[in-house]
Amino acid sequence: MEKLNLPKDNTHIFRMTDDTGIFQHAKYSVPDPTHGYTTDDNARALIMAALLYEIEEDPRYLDLAYRYLQFLLHAWDGDWFRNFMNYQRSFLEERGSDDCFGRSIWSLGIVSSAAHLPSGLRKTAVHLLEEALAKCRKLRYIRGKAYTLLGLCKWESPQAEKYIELLATPLAEALAKNARGGWFWFEDELTYCNAVLPLALLEAGCVLNNEDWLSAGKKSLDFLLKNTFRSGVFWPVGCKGWFKKGGVPARFDQQPVEACETLIACLQAYELTGNLSYRAAAEDCLAWYAGKNSAGISLIDPETGGCRDGITTDGLNENQGAESLISWHIARSTWEKAKSKLRKEAKKVSV
Repeated sequence: MEKLNLPKDNTHIFRMTDDTGIFQHAKYSVPDPTHGYTTDDNARALIMAALLYEIEEDPRYLDLAYRYLQFLLHAWDGDWFRNFMNYQRSFLEERGSDDCFGRSIWSLGIVSSAAHLPSGLRKTAVHLLEEALAKCRKLRYIRGKAYTLLGLCKWESPQAEKYIELLATPLAEALAKNARGGWFWFEDELTYCNAVLPLALLEAGCVLNNEDWLSAGKKSLDFLLKNTFRSGVFWPVGCKGWFKKGGVPARFDQQPVEACETLIACLQAYELTGNLSYRAAAEDCLAWYAGKNSAGISLIDPETGGCRDGITTDGLNENQGAESLISWHIARSTWEKAKSKLRKEAKKVSV
């Protein structure tokens, strides 16, 4: 593949973040305070900030990491993470979704084990993980369990192992129950944030050395890739109809979060198997942002570093909200980190 032309302007990150956290939505490239904030976005923004600080060593990203973690501290009420907050800093619900809980645990797990971050950040993440750990038993939905698994697998603590098994087992059971007649998936429909499901099994299988989970994670990822690539172009399942078993995948709207999480899953599969097809798929997911997509247009705004909110039947959704922005920068940073690791390993071999 020819070298990707990836803009690296991160201006939009700082415009989208105020002293509370990252705004949920934008009108074009202007932050829109009307919709306030979400813990979902601030949790994922914490992952983004930690990655960018590791790669670029810019102290501004460390400041952002503190701000996003501060948001999670406020969102935690001692029993669960609240999600939606208005511009006046009042939470609009008593309890957030399972997805919100899981994404929060994901970000905390990453921060807890990030040696490049200050100890105060890491200790705060561990504090929240310890408080929230037992609440994992309350999770009901499959994606909430999967996101939580990602965080627990990153948390380097023996406390986590029991809960990794507790959460990975129903994922594997759901896959075994629904995988029939060429349909190798956890549900009878492909919907949103699909790649997190095989990724969770891959990571859990790696941590607990469970070959059955590793095999299931790989096979379910292969099924997902088979149904989200067309002639080498990443074409995520659209949110206008999804992909029901026995039907055809919806073509639109395509969401940036799908490219990000599929990229992460493919890089994990590549690291575990050494299969170059996974690395190529990850690169194609990154290229999706830059114009190798069904519209043939880059989603990245070169003036701001923001990411458009998706591909619709009419072209691009020109708004540049938090989820899209964060997905783009996590994808780019994860790819850069993976390339750096490969270069270091190559140097060791050549010595």
